[in-house]
Amino acid sequence: MAIIVPFKALRPQAQFAKQVAARPYDVLNSKEAKAEAQGNPYSFLHITKPEIDLPEETDQYAAEVYLKAKDNLAAFIQRDVLFRENKPCYYIYRLIMNGRSQTGLVCGSSVEDYEKDVIKKHEFTRPEKENDRINHIKISGAQTGNVFLAYRDVAAMNELIEKWKADKSPIYDFTADDEIQHTIWVVNDDAAIANISNLFATQVPQTYIADGHHRAASAAKVRAALGDASTEESDYFLTTLFPASELQILDYNRVVKDLNGLSVAELLEKIKEDFQVKLVGKDQVKPSQLHVFGMYADGNWYELTAKEGTYKTDPIGILDVTILSDNLLDKHLGIKDQRTDKRIDFVGGIRGLGELQKRVDSGEMKVAFSLYPVTMEQLFDIADSGNVMPPKSTWFEPKLRDGLLTHLIYNEA
Repeated sequence: MAIIVPFKALRPQAQFAKQVAARPYDVLNSKEAKAEAQGNPYSFLHITKPEIDLPEETDQYAAEVYLKAKDNLAAFIQRDVLFRENKPCYYIYRLIMNGRSQTGLVCGSSVEDYEKDVIKKHEFTRPEKENDRINHIKISGAQTGNVFLAYRDVAAMNELIEKWKADKSPIYDFTADDEIQHTIWVVNDDAAIANISNLFATQVPQTYIADGHHRAASAAKVRAALGDASTEESDYFLTTLFPASELQILDYNRVVKDLNGLSVAELLEKIKEDFQVKLVGKDQVKPSQLHVFGMYADGNWYELTAKEGTYKTDPIGILDVTILSDNLLDKHLGIKDQRTDKRIDFVGGIRGLGELQKRVDSGEMKVAFSLYPVTMEQLFDIADSGNVMPPKSTWFEPKLRDGLLTHLIYNEA
C-alpha cells in the first residue's frame, strides 16, 4: 500500500505567490528561463535554473550553478519571500486550464515505495538528467521539482478533498500569465491529516508516475548517497497525487526531417500495406479514436487507419506510438530508435496541429504525424506489466508550478 506523509513546506508569502511560481525547470532552456525571469527578482527560476544569474558562457551543469541555487534559496528565505510551515501538513492543489479543472494532493511519497515498485514507472531515465537533479537536491538541500503521480480513484478521498475545498479558504489563488489558474489549500487539521494518511495506506495499493521519472530517481539516489547522514525528510520526496478521473493526457505528435529517399506518393503507396489511407486535404486531422493517425506532407492531410492484424495486442504493442513506429517510422522511414535518431522530433499536443503544419511548410521537416492520446488505463496497464512506454508517449497539461511548495531534505531551512 502507498505510504505518504505530510511535510513542512517551504512556501512563499501570499503576496509573492504569483511572482514566485515558475514553470517547471525542464520545460525551459537557459535562454528561455532568463527571459521569463527578467525583471522578476522573486521568480523561482533563480533557484531551479540558477545559471540565469551567472555569466552566459557558464556550463549549466557546473558546480557553481548548484552553489548559486543554494545561495539564491537562502536569500529568498532571508528576505522573507519564502518561509517554512510550522507543522507537517498536506496541501490540495487545483489547476484550471481552458475551463477544465484537476485537483491533486501534495505530500511526501516514500522513497522505499519507489524502490520497491509500489510507485510504478513507465519510462527509462537518462543518467545526465538524473545527475543534474541529484546535484541540485544535494547542494541546495531542497526538492524543488514536483513528481506528478496518479492513482485509481478512491471515493472517500475524492469526497474529503471536495469538502475541504468547499469549506476552507485557499492560501493561494491566482491566474498565471498563461491563463492557468492555480489554487492551493493547506490541510493542517490533525484528524484530516490522519484520515488522508490512512486512506492511502489502506485503499491505494500503488501509485503511478505520470510525469517526473528523473526527479523521482534523483530523490532516491540522493537518499542512498547520504547513507548514515540521511534524514527523515530525505526518506520522502515531493509529489502531487491525482486521481485518474481528474487527469487528461494530451497527444504527443511526431515530425520527421526526410522521407528516407522516398517521394510522398511512394511513401503513401508503401504504407497502404498496413494502413487504410484517406486523402483529407487542407483540413487538419486530429484523430478521434485509437489506431487512427493524421499525416501531413506537401500541404495535404491524410487520415491513416491501422489495419487489424498489423499490430500486437499486448500493453505495448497496442499503443498507437508503437503501431506508428513499427509499421511506418521504422519500416519505411528507417527510424530505428526514437530516443537517439536526430531525424525525428516531438511536438506536445498543447502546441496544436498548426505547429506540425508550420514545421513542415517551413521546409524544416518533410512529414508530420498526429496521434490519439494514450489513455490513463493504458498507462496503468503498461506500468503494472513492468514494461516501459516508447519515448515521448504522454504529455500532461496543465503543469504544476515550481516554487509554491518545496520539500527540504535537511532538518532546517
